[in-house]
Amino acid sequence: MWMCLPACVLRSLVLACACLPPITLWMRCPHPHPSVLSAAALNMAATLGAPVVFVCRNNGFAISTPVREQYAGDGIAARGVAYGMHTLRVDGNDVFAVLAAARAARAIASGSDGSGVTKPVLLEAMTYREGHHSTSDDSTRYRSPDEIKAWRERSNPVRRLRAFMEARGWWDAEKEEALAAAERKAVLAAMTAAERKPKPGVQELIQDVYDVPPPHLTEQYAALQEHVAKYPEHYAADH
Repeated sequence: MWMCLPACVLRSLVLACACLPPITLWMRCPHPHPSVLSAAALNMAATLGAPVVFVCRNNGFAISTPVREQYAGDGIAARGVAYGMHTLRVDGNDVFAVLAAARAARAIASGSDGSGVTKPVLLEAMTYREGHHSTSDDSTRYRSPDEIKAWRERSNPVRRLRAFMEARGWWDAEKEEALAAAERKAVLAAMTAAERKPKPGVQELIQDVYDVPPPHLTEQYAALQEHVAKYPEHYAADH
């Protein structure tokens, strides 16, 4: 499974994995900031021999801060080596390279590489964030449009894979247009179907994680009900 989790949750999962049969727990690190990976989680995984694969997608930015201002060392991979972990770095824009590295990392972590010993692995995929960090972010304020264009034309993984397939006669512009049209139609149909469904009740805010909502969520929900009752003109009657 792929997750982006707080450091405390990472540590708990590492402990859980250390007590389980050989499995691989995949995690995604969207930003190259060292604290995101959690030093404690990496160290615990290494000392416990937990079968965990930490996947860091190093896209060159932490919101608006480029990696050159995030760390002075050689990326995230060096941290894995420092903790005594098997560490791999791969071109994150090469689909086949990522697949090969992921398979190798899983084999090492699960002990199926012939060693019979489980161990954690850190996999750093070097890539580039073409788009903005979020809808409220304008990345052209901290990088030039020419830089984005250069990366898009040279290293965009979709373009690279498409060129690879076209060179072998597996894909062409006609198939591309047909696929885009079919997917657009499917997405619009799904949106239309979703819009017809009744909206969920506000009580579902606290029902999607815990079997029994904990006290702090129950208190918050009670406060929300009081607020809605006080200002009913601002809320739909069926919610």
